[in-house]
Amino acid sequence: MSRRCELTGKAVLTGNNVSHAKNRTRRRFLPNLNDVTLASDALGRSFKFRISAAALRTVDHRGGLDAFMAKAKDAELSVAALKVKKDIEKAQAAV
Repeated sequence: MSRRCELTGKAVLTGNNVSHAKNRTRRRFLPNLNDVTLASDALGRSFKFRISAAALRTVDHRGGLDAFMAKAKDAELSVAALKVKKDIEKAQAAV
């Protein structure tokens, strides 16, 4: 399982540990990923995602999974999240 947020595409970054003597050693900055279950009002069911804490805050700020997916860019979403987005769009178009 990759260390990548399924909704925002946030991934591992690299940089340096810098000591007091200015010695530099390579390090990795890992995203704060959490396994969460998000409910879709349009589909009436829940989905499990591995998303960053920042993405979870954004989902809450926008008013839920359906509203987040409406504004989400397809390039940032994982394959599973993209399928959920298409299903939500179909359900909202039918209403």
